[in-house]
Amino acid sequence: MKNNRNGQSAILNDADYSKIRKQIKSRKYKLLLDLAWYTGERWGALVQLRVEDCYNADGSPRTEITFRASTRKAAPDGKRQTRQVPVHPVLLESLGAYKPEPGSIWMFPNREAAGPITVRWADQILRAAVERAGLSAKGISTHSTRRTFITKLHRNGADLYTIQKITGHRDLKALGRYVEIDSDRVKGAIATL
Repeated sequence: MKNNRNGQSAILNDADYSKIRKQIKSRKYKLLLDLAWYTGERWGALVQLRVEDCYNADGSPRTEITFRASTRKAAPDGKRQTRQVPVHPVLLESLGAYKPEPGSIWMFPNREAAGPITVRWADQILRAAVERAGLSAKGISTHSTRRTFITKLHRNGADLYTIQKITGHRDLKALGRYVEIDSDRVKGAIATL
């Protein structure tokens, strides 16, 4: 799905996100997209979220989402780190409206409720929604939400060190590959000289 993007998934705008979200019928999978959009986490970790990573014992949403080290991508040295992300107000509302499936420890349980859905299943849900939204030609993939999250933070003035802390990147060079800088921003920087 990374059409002519040199191996990079597309950056989404707010309208793209809204169009895709409208095409997802299930509240459960709308929440999956919301979590991806507002946390910037990889979908491999998102599908493995447990209810207790998102909700308190009384059923209220937590103020931070916990992504366990065991579910996250390893750094080049093979180590994994737990990541906690503050919950955005819109995500808090989405979490509050969702009721996890009774008896399951998983936020996104598979049909048997014995484990979480697979990344492949999540990818199929996203691809179908992208297609129904008429956005197939853009090169959107599950990684688009992570690239968009990081690029939006940067465009909104967050410095790379703060973004690194939020995303859990250990290497600024690796983080830099996620940030898409448009030509207007480059021209604007030159104009300040």
